[in-house]
Amino acid sequence: MSEVTRRNIIKATAAGAGAALVPAAWSAAARAGSAAPPQVLAANDLALWYDEPAGTDWLRALPIGNGRLGAMVFGNVDTERLQLNEDTVWAGGPYDSANTRGAANLAEIRRRVFADQWTSAQDLINQTMMGSPGGQLAYQTVGDLRLAFGSASGATQYNRTLDLTTATVTTTYVLNGVRHQREVFASAPDQVIVLRLTADRANAITFSAAFDSPQRTTVSSPDGATVALDGISGSMEGVNGSVRFLALANAAVTGGTVSSSGGTLRVSGATSVTVLISIGTSYVNYRTVNGDYQGIASNRLNAARSVSVDQLRSRHRTDYQALFNRVTIDLGRTAAADQPTDVRIAQHASTNDPQFAALLFQFGRYLLISSSRPGTQPANLQGIWNDSLTPSWDSKYTVNANLPMNYWPADTTNLSECFLPVFDMVKDLTVTGARVAQAQYGAGGWVTHHNTDAWRGASVVDGAFWGMWQTGGAWLSTLIWDHYLFTGDSGFLQANYPALKGAAQFFLDTLVAHPTLGYLVTNPSNSPELAHHANASVCAGPTMDNQILRDLFDAAARASEVLGVDATFRSQVRTAKDRLPPSRVGSRGNVQEWLADWVETERTHRHVSHLYGLHPGNQITRRGTPALYEAARRTLELRGDDGTGWSLAWKINFWARLEDGARAHKLLRDLVRTDRLAPNMFDLHPPFQIDGNFGATSGIAEMLLHSHTGELHLLPALPSAWPAGQVAGLRGRGGYTVALTWSSGQADEITVRADHDGTLRLRSRLFTGSFTVADVTDGSTPATTRPESDVVALTVRAGHTYRAARPGVTPSPTATPTSTPSPTPTPTPTTSSPAPSGARATYAITGSWSGGFQAEVTVTAGATAIRGWTVSWTFPNGQVINQIWSGTHTQNGANVTVRNVDYNGSVPAGGSTTFGFIGSAGGTNNPPANLTCTTS
Repeated sequence: MSEVTRRNIIKATAAGAGAALVPAAWSAAARAGSAAPPQVLAANDLALWYDEPAGTDWLRALPIGNGRLGAMVFGNVDTERLQLNEDTVWAGGPYDSANTRGAANLAEIRRRVFADQWTSAQDLINQTMMGSPGGQLAYQTVGDLRLAFGSASGATQYNRTLDLTTATVTTTYVLNGVRHQREVFASAPDQVIVLRLTADRANAITFSAAFDSPQRTTVSSPDGATVALDGISGSMEGVNGSVRFLALANAAVTGGTVSSSGGTLRVSGATSVTVLISIGTSYVNYRTVNGDYQGIASNRLNAARSVSVDQLRSRHRTDYQALFNRVTIDLGRTAAADQPTDVRIAQHASTNDPQFAALLFQFGRYLLISSSRPGTQPANLQGIWNDSLTPSWDSKYTVNANLPMNYWPADTTNLSECFLPVFDMVKDLTVTGARVAQAQYGAGGWVTHHNTDAWRGASVVDGAFWGMWQTGGAWLSTLIWDHYLFTGDSGFLQANYPALKGAAQFFLDTLVAHPTLGYLVTNPSNSPELAHHANASVCAGPTMDNQILRDLFDAAARASEVLGVDATFRSQVRTAKDRLPPSRVGSRGNVQEWLADWVETERTHRHVSHLYGLHPGNQITRRGTPALYEAARRTLELRGDDGTGWSLAWKINFWARLEDGARAHKLLRDLVRTDRLAPNMFDLHPPFQIDGNFGATSGIAEMLLHSHTGELHLLPALPSAWPAGQVAGLRGRGGYTVALTWSSGQADEITVRADHDGTLRLRSRLFTGSFTVADVTDGSTPATTRPESDVVALTVRAGHTYRAARPGVTPSPTATPTSTPSPTPTPTPTTSSPAPSGARATYAITGSWSGGFQAEVTVTAGATAIRGWTVSWTFPNGQVINQIWSGTHTQNGANVTVRNVDYNGSVPAGGSTTFGFIGSAGGTNNPPANLTCTTS
């Protein structure tokens, strides 16, 4: 298997050989007299639409997903192609990435770095610190389901649409006088992909369908209406492929006939057809791949077959819209929105199309909902969409920018639940990363370097120049605290505090004093992917590391205060934080990227890592650190505006934090061009890399709302291109849901809903003139203070909504914040009495949202090893389990029983195993009062 890694892509591009690896810029011509189709207007222009099929171009196909299952829908008249993914189909299998030679060579590596022998240090790192294997493993495709309809000759009135308001791809056309429609969606409640085909003439639908795949697979016909694809993932880096998968496609017809034989499904003379696609895999977790993949696929298919297509559609929309509809945005509309989406992208630089920014914003939210749900894998470099066995950069998780960027919009745009898979991954990395910490650094805690994969590799990969970066796990851990700032969920914080503490502990054990400066520094590390001298990236104490560690140590200390634990540890991290090197202004007026005032070897490098403290951090602010604030501006001017797609997206966020709406908007327009955005709006590095989509959504949110400095700053970077508009449902740290309307570039009305009692600070130009403030929940007028000319402060109450407006502005219903139920404080975990063997079970809620929750039960063996276990309980509030992993369950009313599954294996004395599940809750979500644990 050939390897297409980040390193190889960049080297090939630099050498002029990248054309074979990356897509070329594309073009699209405006349609005379074009008008948006009625279904697009019905979706308030929140739809991607085209008047041509995708053909063979994957970057013209349209994505659907339910977090676990993904498909790219091509919409060709003659042959529909659904390219399929399941988020746990990865190359290889479980492996231990730690290199046991590392710790013995660490002192010499550090000596060489401090002696400015950087390339020699890199050589020793490559010899002794590289992970095993030296690269990580790829996310892979399942394959395709192709439906052959016959000739497309004579087809007219063609249209295909991705409706973001319903998460549905629809293709319509007229052929031989018959109007055909295909509707495709991925249902999270029912865990299937649904393809509905209809025609306006009876018995007009005839096709054959079959799976194909580049994987090692076999096809079959399990029954007379179903085809199957049974396969196993590919081998890579010397690790044998071990993820088994089964894809099933079943057809149910009205009118006509359906048959299946030899792996081919045949439908003839039907009036309507419903095709259900189910995929199961043997992946259980990063250590276990013996799951019942056939049972998963068949059980989900059979369950969906018992439900009408109308019910499937209704349940899908209800589930999806509960997330998507939390945020609305209107930036204005011009005639540019009447062109197909690819034309709008191609002509964006020369047209005024403010609605496209709203579409791009909501497309990013759509992609996150579709690729990251509770209980799934996190969104990877391509979300969940990949048609290859060898995707660019392996389509894994690049931690030095891309994985965190994927989740920047999760909290700010009101998709808190979609963040949960990251924290599940972090828990896994605390295990694999602890092994790497001990073997390669002789340290406690845990560490992750610049990449990870489904097997939670945590060691150095891709070579020292790229991979010798220690603070990946530290950055991921800071997300725990930031998420808590948005939600105030102390139960979440308690459940994830061990990961936060462990990340900090690693650096307490490994930071070393700089021999001349005296600061505590990382060594060896790098400023991601950039050489400070020829061929040398490895160094000590790069600025990004210092900024991340300040955030990490601060988060660990503050979390321990909130939870009332670890006072000694808290003192240790605060002491270490005070000894970190400060961010410095260099000789060019810029923020220094390294401890020394070196000039970067590549001035316009895509990474601007040393501005982490500007965004996503809050260490560089206009009013708190004015000198660094100006230096950050100078840094961006030196780096230049251009860059890869994701780099441009990060720069939108930087300029928004600098409160420069004009420059942020310029970067946004720079992103919307044919070499940075595909026809289907996927972001291009190039090639496709989804973090640019998420970064753009985050950047637009940052242009409208800041909450990183202990206040809500409204319209901090509003560009003149959006003179009037409104947004509702954005979230701010402190637990606030915000809505805004503005005209002539100034706020008319601000409404804020508070999740918690407290003091709210609002900053806006609105407050420099006449204004009113009211508690719209009870009709009172709250007392306010004026700390600054454009700031008001007021005491707020949980559940109340507050409105500030210019006198005479009529309250706008559309400006009311979308209600976002504040997370209920997570109850104390419930622990069973010991079984006769001494084993116990503990039930803990790990995440909550409106109408649902995620929980896990940990079974811990006593002094005796156990081979199997059963845990039972009674739900007190009508909760229902919808999905479970690492266990098999039955539920009869409120009574639940979960049993061990064979692939979990035995649990040694003192060891533990965990199963998790997602459930629905109509109201209060208390844990069960008692658990019963029995073992064998």
